[in-house]
Amino acid sequence: MTAIHDTLADIVAVHSVTGNEGRLCTAVAQRLLKVWTMQGVTRIGNALVVGQQTGRPLITLFGHLDTVPVQDNGDPVIKDGRMYGLGTVDMKSGLAIMIHLLEDDAVRSGPYDVVGVFYDKEEGPMADNGLEVVLDTAPWLVDSEFAIVLEPTNLGVELGCNGAMNADVFFEGKAAHSARPWLGENAVTKAGSWLAEMHEREPELVEIDGLEYREVFSVTAAEGGIANNVLPASMRINLNYRFPPIYSLDEAEDRLRQVATEADYVVVKDRAPAGKVVENNPHLDRLLALSGAERSSKQGWTDVARLTERGIPAINYGPGDPGLAHQQAESVPLINVDRGFEVLREFLIDGQEDSSAELAELLADD
Repeated sequence: MTAIHDTLADIVAVHSVTGNEGRLCTAVAQRLLKVWTMQGVTRIGNALVVGQQTGRPLITLFGHLDTVPVQDNGDPVIKDGRMYGLGTVDMKSGLAIMIHLLEDDAVRSGPYDVVGVFYDKEEGPMADNGLEVVLDTAPWLVDSEFAIVLEPTNLGVELGCNGAMNADVFFEGKAAHSARPWLGENAVTKAGSWLAEMHEREPELVEIDGLEYREVFSVTAAEGGIANNVLPASMRINLNYRFPPIYSLDEAEDRLRQVATEADYVVVKDRAPAGKVVENNPHLDRLLALSGAERSSKQGWTDVARLTERGIPAINYGPGDPGLAHQQAESVPLINVDRGFEVLREFLIDGQEDSSAELAELLADD
């Protein structure tokens, strides 16, 4: 066990299911106050902004404090070089890296103003996400030349992300006694042909700057009927839509409504934008070179979308394997935690001489 492994075990042991992040937020604040002044640690509800703008180029690190609910996996366990436990993948291994970077004297005195943002309610409804409040309260964060969201990528550098939307799709019929169905219309079977089409629908591949994203429509819930002997008068279906970064929110909603044209009506319940793909950024080029990772796309939604919508160039890079996120057997290789820290530490203290000049030149060319 190294110091960063101990940190990961400590924060996994502090349960922080969405809506209950207060204890972990306090623990992280108390720890970082040992190396930062009160002016350097700002609490915003159950979120923290750690670091300050001093005039150096600004690079920001983002990680959410919350996890999905406990599945008999609340406490950290180390076995065969992995740490098991709730949030080890999504995304407390990323938080441990952030904490150690913000405590590192070489990073703190290096060429960048490095600021860490720890926020709440990422795993809950998109409208409640605590990052939105942080960005509104600390608008200077949009000055970031580069932002890294330490969501699980298995140490890959993932650009952009798909947008996400959920809608209630309604099919309406008329109630009747099941012994005399000709007196009514069955809303459930009325939806049948559309559901069959959705079952056969294939993901659509979209390429952006050499990266592949998949546009996906998925039926994730359905309900209809009030009794076994009554024809259902209404059928409600949840349609989940993941759309690539070529569509705005309004364009994506139009596409969803086109897919659901057979329904009687559609109610969009929530929607989150896709994350833009970062291009022509010397910080990204440097991270790719240091990590040895290839550029790849992010199929799931992350707060890269929130950041790029505000003009902050942001990417996903973290030690966890996204395929293990939200599973009962969630675990992270400790070697990934070590490697992620080493790469980001070098990124923040070395090889920086030409980055700001290159960025200024690119902006001048634009």
